[in-house]
Amino acid sequence: MADLSIGTPAQMRDPDYTPPLAKAVPLGIQHVLAMFVSNVTPAIIVCGAAGFGFGSNSPDFPQMIYMIQMSMFFAGIATLIQTIGVGPVGAKLPIVQGTSFAFIPIMIPLVAGKGVDAVAVLMGGILVGGIFHACLGLVIGKIRFALPPLVTGLVVTMIGLALVKVGIQYAAGGVPAIGTPEYGSAQNWFVAGVVILVTLGLKFFTRGMISISAVLLGLIAGYIVAWAMGMVSFGSVGNAASFALPNPLHFGLEFSVAAVIGFCLMSFVSAVETVGDVSGITKGGAGREATDKEIQGATFADGLGTAVSGLFGALPNTSFSQNVGLIAMTGVMSRHVVTIGGLFLILCGLVPKIGAVISTVPIEVLGGGVIVMFGMVVSAGISMLSDVNWNRRNMVIFAIALSLGLGLQLEPDALQHLPQTLKVLATSGILPAALIAIVLNLVLPEELADESTEEISGGLAGHGAGSLPGE
Repeated sequence: MADLSIGTPAQMRDPDYTPPLAKAVPLGIQHVLAMFVSNVTPAIIVCGAAGFGFGSNSPDFPQMIYMIQMSMFFAGIATLIQTIGVGPVGAKLPIVQGTSFAFIPIMIPLVAGKGVDAVAVLMGGILVGGIFHACLGLVIGKIRFALPPLVTGLVVTMIGLALVKVGIQYAAGGVPAIGTPEYGSAQNWFVAGVVILVTLGLKFFTRGMISISAVLLGLIAGYIVAWAMGMVSFGSVGNAASFALPNPLHFGLEFSVAAVIGFCLMSFVSAVETVGDVSGITKGGAGREATDKEIQGATFADGLGTAVSGLFGALPNTSFSQNVGLIAMTGVMSRHVVTIGGLFLILCGLVPKIGAVISTVPIEVLGGGVIVMFGMVVSAGISMLSDVNWNRRNMVIFAIALSLGLGLQLEPDALQHLPQTLKVLATSGILPAALIAIVLNLVLPEELADESTEEISGGLAGHGAGSLPGE
C-alpha cells in the first residue's frame, strides 16, 4: 500500500518528484538492500570458478574482495547514469542497476580453474560487449520482434538451470571441498537449511521491506548460526583498507573471440530484460507505457555501465527486476530516491572493509541463499513462458532448443572435437538454445499441421490444452 504521506498521488507517479529527505533516504537504502546479495554474488561465483574464491587458500583471495568492492561501486555508478542521465544516455527513471546473473554461464567456462590471469579475458569481453550493448539502443525497438516470450523465457530458464548446480555445490561446502569428507556434511547442510527456512518464513509470513529483504535476512541468520558453530573467520577484515579508489585496468584487458562473441550475444538477452524492466516500472509506478526515448536511454546506459565496469575489474551490469516490484509496492516513482540508493552503493564500494566482511560469509551460508535465488531465476523464466501460445509449432521449437542447449551443458565432452572458441560458446548451453529458438521462430511457418507433431510428441501434444493420450 502506497504511503501518501510521502507526497500526493500525482507526485508519487512523477519520476522528477523529490520526496522529503527523511523519507527519501530510507526509501533509497531499501532499494540497495533488496538487490545487495544478488549484486555481489556473481563476483563470488566467478572468482570461485577461477580458483581464487572461497575455500581455495589462494594468495589471490584479496582479488575477490576487490571484485566485490567494484560490484558495489559500479552498480552505483550505473544506477546514477540511469537515474540522472547524460544527454540521451539514461532512462531518467528509478532503475536500479547491478551485476548480471545472465553472463555467469558464459564466464565460468572462460575462467574455470585458470586463476586470476584468466580474468583479463573476461574484462576484454565485458568492454566490447558493453559497447555493443549500448549500440543496441539504436535498434532495440526494431529487434524486439525476434525475441518473443518463447525465446526470452527459454533463455532465462536456461540461465537458472545452469546455475542451480552452483547453489548445491556451495551448500555442500564449495568446489575445493569436493572429494573430502567435509563435503556434503550434516553441518554444511544444516547451515544452508537455516538460510533457506528463514528466507521462506520471512518471504511468506511477513510484509513490506522485511519480506522483500528475505534473502538478505536469511543470510544474516545463517551467518549468525555459522559463527556460533565456529565456521566464521575474520582474518581478512583486519587486513583490508578503510578506503580505496577503483584501480583502472586492475585485471588487465585481453581479447578472445569466444569472450567477445559470448558477451555480445548475451547482450541481446540483457537488453530485452532491461526493456521489460523499464516497461514494468512505468506500468507499476506511473500506470503508463514506457516511451521509446526511455527504452533507448535505458539501453544506452546499460551498455555504457557495463563497458566502464570492465575497465575497472567489475562484471557486466543490468537493470534489477526485484526493484521493479519494490516500486510497485511503495508506489514511489521518484528517480531521486534511487539516486540516493546509487550513492549509498558507491560509498560501500569505496570501503574495502565491507567487501572483506562479505568475504567472511561461509560458502555454505551463501549456498542456501543462492539455491533460493537461482531457483527464482528458473521460476521467472517459467513465468515468462506462461505467456506463450503453446501450439505444436512452439512446442517443437522449445523442445529442440531446450534438448540441445541443456544437453550440451550437461555433457560438454560431446563437443571435444570442436575448436576451443566454439566449444566454450556451445557448452554454455544458453547461446545454442537461444540461437536455435530465434532462428526456428523466424523461419518455421506459424502453425504446423496437426499430424506433423503427433509422432514427435508421442501423442502428448493432444488436440486441446491438457489432453492426454486416449482422451
